[in-house]
Amino acid sequence: MEFILPLNGKTKFSLTLDPTVWIFDDRKVDLTTYFAEARNAEDEDEKYLDAVGKHWSREIMEGAVYPPTLKTERKFDRKGMQTGTFGMVLAPFIKNAEPADDATEVVFETANGQHTFPIDEARELVLKFAHEGKPLKDDGPVHVLLADGSNVDNPITHVTAIRIQ
Repeated sequence: MEFILPLNGKTKFSLTLDPTVWIFDDRKVDLTTYFAEARNAEDEDEKYLDAVGKHWSREIMEGAVYPPTLKTERKFDRKGMQTGTFGMVLAPFIKNAEPADDATEVVFETANGQHTFPIDEARELVLKFAHEGKPLKDDGPVHVLLADGSNVDNPITHVTAIRIQ
């Protein structure tokens, strides 16, 4: 099975997605709680400005700390990564591919056919890439889950490519 997913079509950039490395990505979501908790739609620019403001304030108050020390290094929850069920929201990948102005749909090509979503709805889709700490080898590399979690028990599987048209 191929673990690499191409994302291409009517885009400025073609991307190659490798779900096997997403376990280390800060954008991953824990699917055991993701659909149960109420999610606040945050504006990415506002989130960025807030983070930059906090960083600036900390540097003014404490001074810059470079290179990272043991106090500032991020720790990974190794046990959680080995047993967790995780996914990635598709929105950042669509944004980085920079769809053409006339692009209206995202198509998931699978071994069983194609599944098409409007591009705005596709941004909210979740790509499940790990179940109980294991990659989805048999029917992966990803499962496509709807934003509301209604297809968690019956996801779109065997995805081979993602195409924007």
